Amino acid sequence: MATPGKLTPLQEQEAQRIAREKARANKVSVNRSDEEKALRKERVGKAKDALARSVGMKGEHVISGRAALKTYLRQLNDPNQPDDARFEILVEAPFKAPPKKRTNDRF
Repeated sequence: MATPGKLTPLQEQEAQRIAREKARANKVSVNRSDEEKALRKERVGKAKDALARSVGMKGEHVISGRAALKTYLRQLNDPNQPDDARFEILVEAPFKAPPKKRTNDRF
């Protein structure tokens, strides 16, 4: 088999442009109702508010809670979104410390 030649920068740019055009053509548009838009806007506001309030906090639970909120905001357009109860838990995660482990060290 012959090895493929290296693309010139111009050919590489052209290939990237064609790939972007194909991706745009294959994109499925989603029509959301006004209720869904309002719910999404409210959730984004709550998530951003929780991130802003948890900036100066310390603790392992804060790090994981903030990471979960950031992931939620990044994946906002995915079809699998958490229900209302799970979303509230997600928003409160940076502020609720996990219960301390009890030890039986009573010497």
